[in-house]
Amino acid sequence: MSRPSAVPGAELARELAAVLLGEVRFGAAERTVYSHDASNYRQLPLGVVKPADLDDVRTALALCRKYRVPVVPRGAGTSIGGQAIGPGAVVLDFRRHLGSVLEIDPQARTARVQPGTVLDDLQRAARPYGLRFGPDPSTHSRCTIGGMIGNDSCGSHSLAWGRTADNVERLELLLADGTELSVGGRLDAQERAALRALPGRAGQLHRELQEFTDRNLATIRQGMPQLPRRTSGYPLDALLPEHGHDLARALTGTEGTCALLLGATVRLVEDPPARALVVAGYPDEGAAADAIPALLPLGPLTAEGMAADLIAALLAAGPRPPALDRLPAGECWLFLETGGATAVEAYQAARRLADAVRREPSAAVALVTDPVEQRQLWAVREAGAGIVTRLPGGGEAWPGWEDSAVPPERLGDYLRDLRALLRRHSLRGVPYGHFGDGCVHLRIDFPLDEPQGVLVFREFLEQAADLVVSYGGSLSGEHGDGQARSELLPRMYPPEVIELFGGFKRIWDPENLLNPGALVDPRPLDADLRFVTAPLRPLPLALPYEQDDGSLATAVHRCVGVAKCVDPTTGVMCPSYMATGEERHSTRGRARLLAEMLRGMGAPPGRQAGGAIPDGWRSAEVREALDLCLSCKGCASDCPVHVDMATYKTEFLYQHYRRRPRPLSHYSMGWLPLWLRAVALAPGAANSLVRSPAGALLKRLGGIDRRRVLPVFPPETFTRWYQRRRAGSIDPNGPAPAGGRPVLLWPDTFSDHLQPNVLRSAVEVLEHLGFDVRLPEGPVCCGLTWYSTGQLGTARRVLRRSLRTLAATGLPADTPVVGLDPSCTATLREDLPRLLGADGRPLAERTRTFAEFIDEYAPDAPLPRIPLDAVTQTHCHQHAVLGSAADRRVEARLGLHNRVLDSGCCGLAGNFGFEEGHFEVSEAIAERVLLPEVRAAGPETVVLADGFSCRTQIAQLADGRLALHLAELIARELRASE
Repeated sequence: MSRPSAVPGAELARELAAVLLGEVRFGAAERTVYSHDASNYRQLPLGVVKPADLDDVRTALALCRKYRVPVVPRGAGTSIGGQAIGPGAVVLDFRRHLGSVLEIDPQARTARVQPGTVLDDLQRAARPYGLRFGPDPSTHSRCTIGGMIGNDSCGSHSLAWGRTADNVERLELLLADGTELSVGGRLDAQERAALRALPGRAGQLHRELQEFTDRNLATIRQGMPQLPRRTSGYPLDALLPEHGHDLARALTGTEGTCALLLGATVRLVEDPPARALVVAGYPDEGAAADAIPALLPLGPLTAEGMAADLIAALLAAGPRPPALDRLPAGECWLFLETGGATAVEAYQAARRLADAVRREPSAAVALVTDPVEQRQLWAVREAGAGIVTRLPGGGEAWPGWEDSAVPPERLGDYLRDLRALLRRHSLRGVPYGHFGDGCVHLRIDFPLDEPQGVLVFREFLEQAADLVVSYGGSLSGEHGDGQARSELLPRMYPPEVIELFGGFKRIWDPENLLNPGALVDPRPLDADLRFVTAPLRPLPLALPYEQDDGSLATAVHRCVGVAKCVDPTTGVMCPSYMATGEERHSTRGRARLLAEMLRGMGAPPGRQAGGAIPDGWRSAEVREALDLCLSCKGCASDCPVHVDMATYKTEFLYQHYRRRPRPLSHYSMGWLPLWLRAVALAPGAANSLVRSPAGALLKRLGGIDRRRVLPVFPPETFTRWYQRRRAGSIDPNGPAPAGGRPVLLWPDTFSDHLQPNVLRSAVEVLEHLGFDVRLPEGPVCCGLTWYSTGQLGTARRVLRRSLRTLAATGLPADTPVVGLDPSCTATLREDLPRLLGADGRPLAERTRTFAEFIDEYAPDAPLPRIPLDAVTQTHCHQHAVLGSAADRRVEARLGLHNRVLDSGCCGLAGNFGFEEGHFEVSEAIAERVLLPEVRAAGPETVVLADGFSCRTQIAQLADGRLALHLAELIARELRASE
């Protein structure tokens, strides 16, 4: 079989760029980002093409064929077997531009889609007709239909609606030689004859396929295991006459090795209007699996298994979700969903299942009918792919044997033997998955960073393959083979079937241009492992990475490619990706770039640093990707494995600019607390200056975008107002009555110097509640502006000085500290201990947000009733670090009718939105949800935003609407009631 030859990429890139409408990216950054999917593997492509239309696909393939460069199609890059990457290949990113739902036909119950259509987009388009696409992998918010067809994806509802192969009507294909054809559906003898008679390459292909099948009927019939989940190898049995020579089904699951997908017609199913969820608890996973055969005849839509060690991993990763309180007693749970035309019908079906569960004495059961609680429980299950990459007791877990499948009636015994195999190899993992289909997901703590780790990896996978085959099972039950399992296919299939796989591939792609190395003539399962990127010598780092053994390499390897960060529809993560749609501007893309940068760093003298990014901390590619990171911290909370890109960016900026000139904005906005103190000496003169023609020059010198409006400086800072008031020169009633419990108010720089009314309002409210509000004896600062720009030495000095100032205040050591701005408060809560270690923890532990303080220290105090409508923009750092539960409780006490916007980051993010070159991205982020919602709010609706950045963004871009801090709203009502 011929192999594509390696060619330099420059000439191909020039030709592609000259004729394509879409992007052509052959630079180091893009190659790095697309060198990974969600697998264990790293394979640097030659380049990346993001076709703008189908003509771009045709042209790109033709040019790659001319240069004999392999082509790898890619959707969301969530493949766990390594199917979406290829060494020296051109990767075609179909998701970027080819993601439209072209048509929904409610009568035929079909949909026409482009290959890059995201599953959730298809579901939204079908929902008004009461329809949906049946398969639903846990990555439904970002996986593409093309990728699902490539891998024959399934999901939790395959019990009811089957695999992707069961739901494909027709495929529009482009072959490696440029031939286009449409295939699909079962064919009778007359239709097959008509296809054989077609002229040209299409007729030749159909003749070869039919002859291939006729010659090998017995081998195909006898060599293909029959079980619900078999996605290993080519599905050659779809070619059999008794299966209608269904070419669409035969190509589903071929992992892009036979043809490129130009479009698809898929079948839709009726979406039950009502659902109920039975959660059954069992003593262990074996008992749960043993119960499956008796429950399946009752027709559940799902039968998902989840053991206690997955819950332990979830709890180790973050706060306890309230939904876990609904789990019945047990160590393993089955999620048995039912559906119906009405809630009563769904409930009755659930009752029948619950009664069947109770027949097992060791089982416990809970029946959940509330849709919100159901969604919360399902969210735990969907997070599994990310959660179990970190095991409960510590340590990393990796794919490799993550979706084996056996006949469901044999699942219990298989799980017991699989656990025994893990113990023999001293390995740990967290099994969970589609128990009703006999499919088990499992990530394992392979010691891939140890000298013998790769040998352990190989030995376990070989023995696990033999184990699953002994149960009549499949190496893969829904994720496909890729590089992870293709080498193991001879353990599952006899030699004559393996030979047929090669023959099938050659009929479609005789030149082996499409995704070579997958399924046929595979690359070794232990080659190209991505984990060999850690520095050989420990790198001196500025931040501790206490959850990652002090290693930035370990920290960035938290990212396993689950790709929740490329879901553009909800949550905080990742705002820059939501605005640009560029993979390198996602959390995942940046993690890949940092990992590549670290590859080879710390090598002994004289040893060449490997990888596509050899410049280490001086890397321009990493700097460019991190430039659009807003340091919103959304990934630290929303990412299933808690990648903390804001922290990694701070480390990189510190190292990158160490003893080097910095961008102008690092001096202007990074040192803003200092400049604002100077401005406070003459605010009137400063206002005149910034509003004069010199203001434009100041922006240019400060690296500030010309379209940004510089703030108006108040005539008096809050601290000056407080000092005069404390002296009795303003309020004749003076401060709070003596004897009130002291509370220390943190006068953050932005509130103190730019919006003092926020802090004044907080004083009014807290004194109304009977507290004695105190301020530090001198200037304090959280150091955030220096921290976020990587000026860590200055940030540490500022924080140490602030701690000394607090100590001089003379208040008891347990006096609570109230922060008004979420970013400053989050810095004290989280980043202060990182910078100062144990010295910073006491302040971090007693720091509260305004709402947290009222909720905790004045839980029964009367608050004014404010029965108004409100919309709230939650600050990113509050979402990620502080939480908003206390805010919701305080709002309930106020009687506020509040709606929290699912708007994510406001787009300003401290200095980010003011910096030159960021305005368009900042505005695009705000326009996604926040600004339209604020503009649409009624004139009497209160807009709440505790973050200074959020209020500033709204004031500058929301057509005159202004937002209030919660303290301002309460203080306003108190004044009105006097």
